[in-house]
Amino acid sequence: MSSKINQIRVQNRYLKWLLFTLVLTVLLVAATLLSLTTGEAKIDLSNLISVLRQQDSIEYYILTQIRIPRILLAFATGGALSLSGALLQGIFRNPLVEPYTLGISGGAALGVAFTIVLGLHLTLGIYILPLSGFIGALLTIFIVGVLGFLRGNSDINKMLLIGVMISFIASSIMMLLMSITTANNLHGIIFWIMGSLDEPNKNLIYTCLAAAIAGLLISYLFARPLNALLLGEEKANYLGINSKATIRILFITSSLLTGICVSVAGVIGFVGLVIPHLIRLLVGSDYRFLIVGSF
Repeated sequence: MSSKINQIRVQNRYLKWLLFTLVLTVLLVAATLLSLTTGEAKIDLSNLISVLRQQDSIEYYILTQIRIPRILLAFATGGALSLSGALLQGIFRNPLVEPYTLGISGGAALGVAFTIVLGLHLTLGIYILPLSGFIGALLTIFIVGVLGFLRGNSDINKMLLIGVMISFIASSIMMLLMSITTANNLHGIIFWIMGSLDEPNKNLIYTCLAAAIAGLLISYLFARPLNALLLGEEKANYLGINSKATIRILFITSSLLTGICVSVAGVIGFVGLVIPHLIRLLVGSDYRFLIVGSF
């Protein structure tokens, strides 16, 4: 009798998840169509297909060069940041952890600020800003990872404290740079810090999108180990999970996702904190559902 009840509960849970996935898909399609058709130049939904066939029209240029790249970058950045937040909250077992808590965005922003102040973006081309942001994020990941995994042990609390410390230090140095630089450089730094989806380089957008999808696939492979980690590292080891390896792989995955997205789109906050909590309220804490739902 109890086995039948459990089976019914599992079936109801999967039906709920399928319904939830369907609703999310419908909302995503609706938001995409709304973004394609609204703006300064309104395009009727009924004419959308015909506009895409007219390659010499202004509407075609607006769709392919402005709106579609912006939608792709929003999809990649939002999915990657919320996924990173869900992963970090799982491995740290702390609901307040998000990608920016570990100082990754602060390191990326500091790298971009130095590049703008030194004027390197004027001589080295458009790729230097996202490259410098990614290098800054990588340095932060390296510092947090090396100090956090010192002597082969993964000290979760130490990693969190180091990340917060780096975030404050990077913020202080940025304030100093902003106070001594020129007005033009100050405008560039502030514009980048605010975050933007208007990225003119499609190669960077495709890189961000590919990284987000790859991160989703890698994360889903670790859904069951993440569920075990919610019980604690020791109990996860008893269940046959290599907790240290899982924490390291997921920490690197989430950090790289954040670094890539921040280097392309700038600092976009609260996505990695709020979205995983909203999805937990709807589907629970099972990472088999939470990972896909957060993305």
